[in-house]
Order: sequence, then C-alpha cells, then structure tokens
Amino acid sequence: MPQKKAAAPSRPAPAKRSSKPPNEVRIIGGQWKRTRLAVADKPGLRPTPDRVRETLFNWLASLAGVGGGGLPGWHCIDAFAGTGALGLEAASRGAANVVLCEQDAALVAQLQAAKTKLSAEAVHIERGNGVTALERVTAGSLHAVFLDPPFESVALYEPSLRAAARALRAGGAVYLEAPRRWTDEELAAFGLVGFRYLKAGAVHAHLLRLAADGTA
Repeated sequence: MPQKKAAAPSRPAPAKRSSKPPNEVRIIGGQWKRTRLAVADKPGLRPTPDRVRETLFNWLASLAGVGGGGLPGWHCIDAFAGTGALGLEAASRGAANVVLCEQDAALVAQLQAAKTKLSAEAVHIERGNGVTALERVTAGSLHAVFLDPPFESVALYEPSLRAAARALRAGGAVYLEAPRRWTDEELAAFGLVGFRYLKAGAVHAHLLRLAADGTA
C-alpha cells in the first residue's frame, strides 16, 4: 500500500507592519550621531524616516559645499517640529541657529528635554503656529526651512510655502514633506522650483530652491 506523502510544513505568516509610530528617533550624522531620542505616542505624529533624512542632509550638504555633511553657520527653522528630528539633525551638523516651532504642549516639553540632553545651545524652541513663526522671520535670512506639516492639514501647505519662500536667502533650500508630489506649476506660484525629489512609502520628499537660484 503506497505511503502518504508528508504534508509540507506550513510557512509562518509574514509579520504585519505596525502602523504605530517609532518610540524613538536616531540622529544620523554630526556631533550627536547615533544619539537616540524619545518620541511621544501621539496620533498623527510621523517622524521623517531615517533613510529620507539621510538623503535630505546629503542634498543640503551639497548646497553648503562643505565635506562631511556639515551645515556650518546655517540658520534654519523646523516650522512643524513634532519630534524635532529635522531641526536637531541640522544642529548636530553645525547649524548656528535652529528654531523648533511646535504647537502641542507635550511635544514642546519633549523638545525641551532633547535640547537639555544634547546641551544644544544653537537650538531655540517656540510653542506656536509654524506659519506665523515663518512670517515673523526676517526676509531672506534663512539657509534652510523644514516644512513637514501634518498630512491631514492640507490648508497649511500653501501659506507655509509662501512664508518659507519669503524667509529664504539666496542659495538656501526649503524641504517639503507631503502626502503627494507638488508640480513645477504649483511651486512656481511661490517663486520656488524643484531641486531634488524622492518618494519613500507615503512620503513625498521635495527639496526646493528659489526660482532665481535655478535648479542646477
């Protein structure tokens, strides 16, 4: 009587990706390289992924024209700071002045704790509206503006881009993180042009420059 074949071992089901945000972020480069900072478990909080941040700061370093990925002497604002990952990364890489603006009181407290942990004297934390903070900045004074509003807050994008373009100095850059790609025609309305772009999952990452600077 023929023997029955043994049943093939069942494969374990692939692990489901958690939609829960990470509970820490890692600084990629600079003086605080590999330092990990706590992230609050709050709805809608979405730290920029490590791979995107690493690419972004390589782009910015190419504009700075300094080896080693540094941004020495730069003046920056992280207008919707959240975890502060973008602004703190800039400070780690030598930026002279970094403003972290955030509305949520609990996140502001977490940013203060991170500043204390790092002894980050170049970092200044403000509680308030990111668009308003940008509008208060002296025109043409910033090397980098980081715009990463909540994806669901679509009404923030246009006023943020308008205020960022006004605040940007010649040769500087705006980083825009959004749930979709912004077209050249849309950006032209703010006097901005696309310089670099990548898509990582749901994140559309744009590096923008003033139209007067061109795209080269």
